[in-house]
Amino acid sequence: MKIVIAPDSFKESLTAKQVCNAIEAGLKRVFSDAQYVSVPVADGGEGTVQSLVDATQGKIVNLSVTGPLGTPVQAFYGILGDKQTAVIEIAAASGLDLVPSKLRDPKLTSSYGTGELIKTALDQGIDKLIIGLGGSATNDGGIGLLAALGAKFIDKDGQQLSTNGAALQRIKKIDVSSLDKRFVACELSIACDVDNPLCGPLGASAIFGPQKGASAEDISLLDSGLLHYSQIIKDQFGLDLKDKPGSGAAGGMALALLAFSNATMKTGIELVLETVKLSEQLEDADLVLTGEGRIDEQTIHGKTPMGVAQLAKQFNLPVIAIAGCLGENHQAVYQCGIDAAFAATPKAMSLQEAFDTATENVTNLAENIAKTLNIAS
Repeated sequence: MKIVIAPDSFKESLTAKQVCNAIEAGLKRVFSDAQYVSVPVADGGEGTVQSLVDATQGKIVNLSVTGPLGTPVQAFYGILGDKQTAVIEIAAASGLDLVPSKLRDPKLTSSYGTGELIKTALDQGIDKLIIGLGGSATNDGGIGLLAALGAKFIDKDGQQLSTNGAALQRIKKIDVSSLDKRFVACELSIACDVDNPLCGPLGASAIFGPQKGASAEDISLLDSGLLHYSQIIKDQFGLDLKDKPGSGAAGGMALALLAFSNATMKTGIELVLETVKLSEQLEDADLVLTGEGRIDEQTIHGKTPMGVAQLAKQFNLPVIAIAGCLGENHQAVYQCGIDAAFAATPKAMSLQEAFDTATENVTNLAENIAKTLNIAS
């Protein structure tokens, strides 16, 4: 019997690889002779770098870059096992968690540090980039990212602008003559799970601005700035992207990537599953186990267990999901490819206790699942 184990991380508790190890340990107590294939997975958000590095036997690169407020922060990116692909979570350098709540102001924050991550990866000979959008503290349309790669943003007086959200409406010209040619030429994939346009009531500023510290007045200013910025791009480069679904992701950072690189946009889970080549492991499998920290009705909207299950059903495979807990209306997953879902917590406990005992709980649950399967056979 071949069993494929492909879970997401259990947030704040176990990495996806650790979940794989715990599930395998429990199953082996019953199915000691089975073939096990572990494929740590993520959905493009937090944990994607670690999961892809673990799944491909790659490595994490740690470095200091410019944070959202212009001060140094410790960030990271991953180099995959092929040594040609780097994976970057923009939250690592430009994330909301890097800005204290009292200092959050998307007029001032910049994506410059994410551009530094990209440049450093290119300096290592990387020619493929995977960039996960989500969790940004910025609303600068990616001008910080582009500036770190050599672009210049010029005002009406010919002066170079700072690269934050407040500067957008003052852009008169975008100078890309020194933009890193490696960035322009590389194969770049964007993991994006939102379809918000750049501007308007569903745009970057209106929808995501408030959580980044924007007031109603700020939202209006930032939205008009992004609109002006997109018009400059249209006038200079003939690219009209402001209404493209997803262009508003990460404070408009998606727009910069789409306009100035050879970027394609996919859902996070789709991109991750392609990268780890999960379908190749499913071809001759007998059973699939997946999971995440919490399974509820949101799981069916592009989360890891759903993506894994839908791919597994292309091979007519049974799919069992393991979660730290089962939330409201978790039964929705039964209509979408998951055959059974189980919570690992064996008794009422505090959240901290659940975190502390997660490995033991997941291992024991996997053993019980295997024993049940053994009875059925």
